[in-house]
Amino acid sequence: MGYSIVEKLVRSHFVEGSFTPGEELALKVDQTLNPDSAGTMAFIQFEAIGIPRVQVNLAVSYADHQTLQVGFENADDHLYLQDVAARFGVHFSRAGNGICHQVHLERFAAPGKFLLGTDSHTPTAGGMGMLAIAVGGVDLALAMAGRPFTFPMPRVTRVELKGSLPPWVAAKDVILEVLRRLTCSGGVGKIIEYGGPGVACLSVPERGTITNMGAELGATSSVFPSDGRTREFLEAQGRGDVFVPLQADDDATYDEVLEIDLSTLEPLVALPHFPDNVVPVREAAGLPLNQVFIGSCTNSSYVDLSRAAAILKGKLVAENTSLVVAPGSRQVLHMVAQSGALADLIAAGARILESACGPCIGIGQSPCSGGTSLRTSNRNFEGRSGTKDAKVFLASVETAAASALTGRLTDPRTLGNPISVPVPSRFHIDDRMILVPPADGSGIEIRRGPNIRSLPPFPPLAETVRGEVLLKVGDNITTDHIMPAGAKVMPYRSNVPAISRFCFATVDETFYDRAVAAGGGLVVGGCNYGQGSSREHAALAPRHLGVRAVLAKSYARIHRKNLINMGIVPLVFDEESDYDRIEQGDFLSAEGLYAAVEAGILLVRNETRNEMYRIRLPLLPLEKELLRAGGALNHARICLRERERFK
Repeated sequence: MGYSIVEKLVRSHFVEGSFTPGEELALKVDQTLNPDSAGTMAFIQFEAIGIPRVQVNLAVSYADHQTLQVGFENADDHLYLQDVAARFGVHFSRAGNGICHQVHLERFAAPGKFLLGTDSHTPTAGGMGMLAIAVGGVDLALAMAGRPFTFPMPRVTRVELKGSLPPWVAAKDVILEVLRRLTCSGGVGKIIEYGGPGVACLSVPERGTITNMGAELGATSSVFPSDGRTREFLEAQGRGDVFVPLQADDDATYDEVLEIDLSTLEPLVALPHFPDNVVPVREAAGLPLNQVFIGSCTNSSYVDLSRAAAILKGKLVAENTSLVVAPGSRQVLHMVAQSGALADLIAAGARILESACGPCIGIGQSPCSGGTSLRTSNRNFEGRSGTKDAKVFLASVETAAASALTGRLTDPRTLGNPISVPVPSRFHIDDRMILVPPADGSGIEIRRGPNIRSLPPFPPLAETVRGEVLLKVGDNITTDHIMPAGAKVMPYRSNVPAISRFCFATVDETFYDRAVAAGGGLVVGGCNYGQGSSREHAALAPRHLGVRAVLAKSYARIHRKNLINMGIVPLVFDEESDYDRIEQGDFLSAEGLYAAVEAGILLVRNETRNEMYRIRLPLLPLEKELLRAGGALNHARICLRERERFK
């Protein structure tokens, strides 16, 4: 029996474990990717482990999220990140060089390799036949320290692409169609593998758009073959030497198969407030738009911006609509400037932003009160844009550019003859904004601004947990709900006590004060708790405030692991109806946590209502060790002490 692409990637990096879906698997990591949004805390954790230099083949740190400098905090973080990169052997991509996923695809991603990153859209690199998985900062710190990455072996879903895309239909419409069919939780516990004859019509940047938004499925990763289109892209980037072919065997088997005939697709749009709320553009056409944003790690390549410029050339954006454009990298910005596309965008009235994440993460260009914003980014969660009552829609570059001209949501097929922008045969290559670490950085002094704080110590797991239900929330609570992004909050990513003040602020502004007054407690959630971003601060902040356990119907993969890494017990309702029996303010208690960690079952008593609930605690072997130790960092220190003891 043959192997899928996923199986080939997993087997080539296998350290130990099982290939059976759901069972523990450990893989050797080739590369790490660390944006500034998680980078400072990840390196603080790496320093705490005590390893003098990174142990992976390539580690890259990016200054790309927190580039808005309205105070000293972000600038201080960038100085720290530059110093620790040089000290510990990490490449550093300076602010202005571009968004981590765009730059990594251009300059570092390689077929057949395994990439771990602290941003949820790390699977973008899967567009190049790479296994790329998003994790929290502790997991990345451990990988940089030489530890293999351990996770449950996912099931593999094959998406069979047939035909080719019609005029005015884009790669963005492909992933919106997948989201429409599978939903935001349909990829949990899975890796999405794309194949079939339709793959050939998609360039590497287009494939990257699709694998990027695979994160919105809740998928562990997404991956495309490495083929002739991959070779063309790598050669155009001057990196043809890293090309290796990678295809699924003809007789490979899959846990699930989804077929999509590309020729039947039409322009699609995700309505507020979830990426899977997808309808054809024609059904929502005519909606007035206050703002259009073209950019983000999903759609900010040279071809994306060139297509937008071709649509806008010689025209002017609608008078009641603001158009903002953010190139994905310095390479992209240079090339659209050289080609004249940048001039066409400016002449059309576009506002040009720096090569950074910006509006996608709620940093700058927030819509007006109650405003409507059409974006080419990947998430439209409520309040993520920085305006709580704004309505954000997601669509392709073609739909966005057409809509900017009319000031209303517009089907791009109404523009007539389609535009065509080929992938360049040679990209502009200038890596001077990527700092290569010295061979020996041990003498480098690390600058630490006053906002950079050490990680608070967390004690080992207690045998008993008792506390108030501080908050009860519903289904699909995102990490944006738990720990908001945006220009107001993100400067405190390197200061856990300070950022904790914003914990659950978008859900309940009283949460912080109540948690402090109660000395901690528990949180109750519904299905898919913690979906969205990989930000570990959504676990760090509750842990700092004394949250010892979460009871939920189900969890998003990365957030569940982040909870365990921080020593928070992720409990699962055995009977989902018990969720309805618990109210905010109830006092819950449970004894025998150590035994429950091993057995996977715990009885939780509702002291307020005098009820008992059967709760599951399904854990992999390593997860049991992490929880007992009080978190991944504590566990790493224990392992290092044991290693030194037996030398």
